[in-house]
Amino acid sequence: MNARTQPPHQSAARASVETPRISAADPFLPKAHGLYDPAREHDSCGVGFVADMKNRKSHDILQKGLQILVNLDHRGATGADVKMGDGCGVLTQIPHGFFTPVCAGLGMGLPAPGHYAIGQFFMPRDASARAQVERIIAEVIAAEGQVFFGWRDVPVDNSDLGESIKAVEPVHRQLFVGRGANVVDEDDFERKLYVLRKVVSNRIYAAAIAGTTEYYPVSMSCRTIVYKGMVLAGQLGAYYKDLSDPRFETALALVHQRFATNTFPSWRLAHPYRMVAHNGEINTLRGNVNWMAARSVLISPLCATMR
Repeated sequence: MNARTQPPHQSAARASVETPRISAADPFLPKAHGLYDPAREHDSCGVGFVADMKNRKSHDILQKGLQILVNLDHRGATGADVKMGDGCGVLTQIPHGFFTPVCAGLGMGLPAPGHYAIGQFFMPRDASARAQVERIIAEVIAAEGQVFFGWRDVPVDNSDLGESIKAVEPVHRQLFVGRGANVVDEDDFERKLYVLRKVVSNRIYAAAIAGTTEYYPVSMSCRTIVYKGMVLAGQLGAYYKDLSDPRFETALALVHQRFATNTFPSWRLAHPYRMVAHNGEINTLRGNVNWMAARSVLISPLCATMR
């Protein structure tokens, strides 16, 4: 079958593959030059997991997870600045016993677990750009029928970070969202949060507002939360002050130490991601974007019939 006789959806898919659409690249990655091209980045990593099989939450589980990170230090790499690594992070359950008093001190009364969510964000350092991002987020929350509770500045200690890391360090903020009346249960809430996050990101990327390219949603869930960054394995627990608070209790800790053999480090590329952490080589970003673009023409008609 030649190009002229191919079904329209196959031709469109091929066209999408040949024209990658990457709209949310890290603004601090170098531009293509010489043998380097950011579209050809790969990485491989170290990953660990600790959990209480009876779902008994404790601060000890978190500490054990952070110790796994220290033990995985050999999976990381550093640059000429020995304090510049590939990044690491931890995914835990939301520690309700920690956030309840913390938010009460900010004038936010949290409902029962599962009835609110926390969005963890890397935000622009420019105050004006950050305000515009927060305005868009508040508008989308209302449009999606959810409840806006408020923001919290995440306390960090960057005194041990390398100067090159501080130069690209984002502002860390947490968003608290209540479950709307149109949500029937936790699973439904998680789906609403996914849609909310995607709508927010699409609006921000499409608006192309100066300074907002630093925006990145680290996690948004009513069940879990992610603390990650372009820090060394032994720095994570001290950098995020929340992680050293004994009230921060969880029954699971998924940790990840990034080992980028041929990529530049980045705050947003540190793991875990919002639901997973991987160990091993992955396809390039360009490859993943192309595969999704190729399938979008097949999915669109299906979505249209489901409306």
